[in-house]
Amino acid sequence: MIKSELIAKLSRINPHLYQRDIERIVSTFFSTITEALERGERVELRGFGAFSVKERKARIGRNPKTGEAVQVEAKFTPHFKTGKDLRERLNGK
Repeated sequence: MIKSELIAKLSRINPHLYQRDIERIVSTFFSTITEALERGERVELRGFGAFSVKERKARIGRNPKTGEAVQVEAKFTPHFKTGKDLRERLNGK
């Protein structure tokens, strides 16, 4: 599901709300999570999962085309861990 599909589904479920308001709500939701991750904070949605930031250390990598050693800089990556309720629903328990 992509963002526009999510907005369309929420519009169908909530016909009393304007689509532009739903778009604003969804955008605010995602930007709030993004801003928290930028600050290095953890975002937990009970039953769904938790977003956090992991640091990947600098390392020596390989160029797959030439096999040449390449320095890969340290970086931060987003990480998502599923919540217990979501995991159980996915596994049919």
